[in-house]
Amino acid sequence: EVQLVESGGGVVQPGGSLRLSCAASGFTFSGFGMSWVRQAPGKEREGVAAIYIPSATTYYADSVKGRFTTSQDNAKNTLYLQMNSLKPEDTAMYYCAASRDVRCPQDLRFCNYWGQGTQVTVSS
Repeated sequence: EVQLVESGGGVVQPGGSLRLSCAASGFTFSGFGMSWVRQAPGKEREGVAAIYIPSATTYYADSVKGRFTTSQDNAKNTLYLQMNSLKPEDTAMYYCAASRDVRCPQDLRFCNYWGQGTQVTVSS
């Protein structure tokens, strides 16, 4: 059974940093694209970052380019999202998603597996 478990969320002041983790089980990263998707209150889910394994090609939404970095530890089957220079508009529930289709997360219909999410709140 595929499971994705996010952790690392919390409350941080504007300009601060957080690192999210996504522990995967039931499958190995090879051949999958691993993504981060967020949903702010009252808004639709938005794909923010992805890494396609094994090429290590990355994708970032314009809203997070230069501030967020995604990476993976294959030995631990864990995905990370390093978030720097956080802004209040980054406040959202952050989800980890896995897919064999490279259209995820730009098109969320092609994201096959989802975690339960971890809340990030950026506030002074």
